[in-house]
Amino acid sequence: MSRKGTVVIQLTRLNSNPIALNSDLIKFVENAPDTVITLINGEKVIVRETSDEVIRRIVEFRRAVLAGLPSWSGSDVSSAALNPQGVHPARSPEAFRRG
Repeated sequence: MSRKGTVVIQLTRLNSNPIALNSDLIKFVENAPDTVITLINGEKVIVRETSDEVIRRIVEFRRAVLAGLPSWSGSDVSSAALNPQGVHPARSPEAFRRG
């Protein structure tokens, strides 16, 4: 799902119940023979989708997130980080110090 503020992918447990899983918490996905998703806290979730499908949904979600990022008007993100005043020329150096 790529709605604003939503950080989950929709999957299906083995008992056919849907589950919304935070893709940022996935440590790895394996086939054993069912698809087992291990989260960074060690919890394991078994789902009906194949590991390829889980990965596809994660990639699709991340692409949707990246598509929503603002344009940097011809400059890249690293140059904006190195020269933040160039991104917001109307802000004074004192405004940057204050945050």
